[in-house]
Amino acid sequence: MSGQERFDRLRLIRSPRIGPVSYRQLLARFGSADEALRAIPMLAARGGGEARVADAAAIEREIAATRATGARYLLMGDADYPALLAEMEGAPPALIVRGDAAITARPCIAMVGARNASAAACRFARILAQQLGDRGAVVVSGLARGIDTEAHRGSIDSGTIGVIASGIDIAFPPENAALQEDVAECGLLVTEHPPGTQPLARHFPARNRIIAGLALGTVVVEAAPKSGSLITARLATEAGREVMAVPGSPLDPRAQGCNLLIREGATLVQNADDILEAIGGLDPRMVRQGSFDFIGQPVSSDVADADRAAVIVLLGPVAVAVDEIIRLSGLSPAIVQTVLLELELAGGLERQAGGRVSLR
Repeated sequence: MSGQERFDRLRLIRSPRIGPVSYRQLLARFGSADEALRAIPMLAARGGGEARVADAAAIEREIAATRATGARYLLMGDADYPALLAEMEGAPPALIVRGDAAITARPCIAMVGARNASAAACRFARILAQQLGDRGAVVVSGLARGIDTEAHRGSIDSGTIGVIASGIDIAFPPENAALQEDVAECGLLVTEHPPGTQPLARHFPARNRIIAGLALGTVVVEAAPKSGSLITARLATEAGREVMAVPGSPLDPRAQGCNLLIREGATLVQNADDILEAIGGLDPRMVRQGSFDFIGQPVSSDVADADRAAVIVLLGPVAVAVDEIIRLSGLSPAIVQTVLLELELAGGLERQAGGRVSLR
């Protein structure tokens, strides 16, 4: 990939209304980021709206700010882009990292849990992370208070990956600034956001998909029924990864989420050996190497007005699976995907988890 193509791909993903799915579709249709950038206004007009692309000068400033922090970019398609993460439909096209990206090729286990975790759960998470590290695993977590913090502390000497919901230059929570620096120095610090990005609430579910995507399995140590940790567990399930949970007292609300996961089929975990048994051990061959054909999802070069109308009439405010739209419309996947792409670029379509879409 040339330097100009890398620049253009970063500009493409930073353009408004371009998400991981539309990014892949645009590259599949036009072959290069430059051609995709040129086509965006035309496609948006077909969808009934207007669209603009990211300013090149803004991308130059972002690259300079990233380099100033000592970080670098991993673009989807790079040989060192995390292989397991690349398999996820919503994998971020661009990551910003500090540290040793090679550790993503080792078997990774995600560990998440409550921010207001009990002292017993924090101690257990720290010991469990240390045991996993001693056995050759890399622990992945989100550098949040509570369980995340202890998971990183327990595995800092053996290799740990911290995924954050802000720019690479911002520590959140502030009291974890030193730990975040240690993770970057001893392991790998990962974000999909440009430097200077504040940790907004909407960024955390997106961060969770990276945590789940990097790992062979996700362990939930302590979590309430509607916590972000259960979102991570759901994303792991959707990606076909193992979900494990540490049981807790039914009298403690912080344990209800874990107990619920176990009741729904998650593997009960009491020690590191239970985790290794659930994922089938730490055979390095389990982590596939090399770059992936990440483009996929064919789109059409042209769509008849009647076909476009046939797709739009099936859409509404309630999310529906794209496969269902293809079935009901009787149209080819390429035509349906093209109409959805045009609507998304025009600002009329929202993509949701599980390959579902709805009108805005």
